Amino acid sequence: MPRAPRALPAWLAHPFRWQRLPVPWPAVARGALCAGPLLAAGIATGHLAAGVLTGLGSMLAGVNDRPGTRRTGIVHIGLPALASALGILLGATLQAAGADWWTVPALFAVGYVSGAGSVAGPVRSTAGMQMLATTILGAGMPLPGAPWEKALYVLAGCLWLLLLRLVLRPPRPAGGALSGERAAVAAVFDALADALGAAGGPGAEPARRRLTAALDRADEALRLRRLTRGLLRRPARTEELLLAGRFAAGTALCEAAVALLWEARPLPSRVAQSPRRFADALRSGRPPGRLSAPESSSAARGAFDRALLDAAVAFARTEPLPQPDRPASGDTERPSPARRALGVIARRTRPGRGLLEPAGRDYGLRVALCITASAAVALLLRADHWYWLPVTATFLVKPDLGPLFSRTVNRFAGTVAGVLIFAAAGQLLTWSGAGAWWPAAVAGAGGALLPFATRHFALQTVAITVMVLSFVHVGGDPQAAAERIVDTSIACGIVLVVGHLPRLADSRRRVGQRVGAALRATERFLRHVLRSAPGQDPTERLALRRAAYRALAEARTAAETAAAELRTARDRDPDWLTAVTAAERIADAATACAVRLDHGARRPTPEEAERLCRALSAMADAFGHPRRRDTGATAPALRADPDCATLTDVAAELERLRGYAGTV
Repeated sequence: MPRAPRALPAWLAHPFRWQRLPVPWPAVARGALCAGPLLAAGIATGHLAAGVLTGLGSMLAGVNDRPGTRRTGIVHIGLPALASALGILLGATLQAAGADWWTVPALFAVGYVSGAGSVAGPVRSTAGMQMLATTILGAGMPLPGAPWEKALYVLAGCLWLLLLRLVLRPPRPAGGALSGERAAVAAVFDALADALGAAGGPGAEPARRRLTAALDRADEALRLRRLTRGLLRRPARTEELLLAGRFAAGTALCEAAVALLWEARPLPSRVAQSPRRFADALRSGRPPGRLSAPESSSAARGAFDRALLDAAVAFARTEPLPQPDRPASGDTERPSPARRALGVIARRTRPGRGLLEPAGRDYGLRVALCITASAAVALLLRADHWYWLPVTATFLVKPDLGPLFSRTVNRFAGTVAGVLIFAAAGQLLTWSGAGAWWPAAVAGAGGALLPFATRHFALQTVAITVMVLSFVHVGGDPQAAAERIVDTSIACGIVLVVGHLPRLADSRRRVGQRVGAALRATERFLRHVLRSAPGQDPTERLALRRAAYRALAEARTAAETAAAELRTARDRDPDWLTAVTAAERIADAATACAVRLDHGARRPTPEEAERLCRALSAMADAFGHPRRRDTGATAPALRADPDCATLTDVAAELERLRGYAGTV
């Protein structure tokens, strides 16, 4: 009997994973109009340093040019742009002061802040990474000019791409205004239709996770819309209020759909078509048409039909519902726009995500040690062009960007390919008579490739390598290509050694914090479900549910990264993915419980509710604080409730979590 082929280990298979995404043609066009033309303008006018720095800024902004609304683009590009300008200012100041070896402790401090910021969210993590990279480039690249001038050039390059994103827009679609926000909300209804179509099958849980991601993107788009409206003190337009009402109806429909998914029974195809009609209505501006007929076969199906009717009413509405009266301006003191913006940022920084929290300290130390070691080795090897080695380490060592071994392998392969492509393109364009302009042409091609290259880190490295080599060539180092392969090899070795030190590679501290935070958010949602009075306004419940699923999605991302890390034979990490799946099932069960309670099911006694919530809180402490061995022991005993199958399922999943918590 032939032996079945063995599957590759996750750490070895991950470098070959390729994301299947649509080609972002608008971003490709913007990339072609950024770094290449800016570098060409610097060559034409004789201001080479200005061309290099503005091209560098546009390249960094191009890395963050992802699909989304205009406002999400402003945040995702603008915040890292400010951080990049600050990094160039710090690095150029060190260079102007002749810091030499004092640059190493300075980079340790910047690296710590950059690494610790990884726990604060993807946008701030990217901003920290680019601040560290530009600090190194500012301190190492021998370009003329005052530090403040260099910072302004980098910021101007970032703002050039942002301006192109705001100005070069496709024609307004048939649906009317708010095209980006409507597309985000329509994606929620499409994901909901996919989830309903997968009900009762093996693809139900992945479809529910895609629905969670779509809800997060739509919520971010509408939240940024409200934020900018508040900063400008502009009243909401009718279209904005109607879209917000339709998104709220879609959120309630998703809650009922999760209860249907929990029943794990296939649904008729007409049920999945109703959300699809809402998505088409948002894109086209036409009515959604006929919806599926109601069918009260279960509490979940009844809740779904009622939410479907409410959504139909929201889509038929031409005027928004009256807003609650706000106090007069003289009754309360309105905070300034800056204070309101800082308040939003503070609220988005959730517990456990501070720079001095355990996960933040570990992330910061990992990045700071790698950067310090790379900078010290580079200064010993070649003090005149030392920046490439620590810059390479910057793009590798960030713990939230993916498995370390996978990124290291892809970085080396992409750098080698980029160097070879750059050398071949230089020879070919020189023979064709391009003269001194050929680096601008190569940079333009790399900028156009950059949005497409997000599918794979090696391909992204190729695009960045050819662009950076173009900048370095124009900046006065034409023989740098061969040295980059050696520097990249050394940087990869340093990152692999330092990044796998026992304390810095401990997933219990990195992933356990995320799992603990997700369980605490789930506990708050479950507590509200079990304690809320019948007929209570579901707004707070829906907000708590969204927060729980958002935290669970972040925990799953961290768990998937940890599962694909390279481990030695002595490493025995907990099965984080199984623990996260159990936590997701608790949130699903709590959602189904909320639907059943709304339809008259027996409400648990206060003692039963408190027992479940205390047990979930104890599990959150066990995962969030793995060094405290007594956290799991304080959890109360759980008993099955024969009158409520949903609560019995919650208790069963909690018992499974207790087993995983014992291995943490």
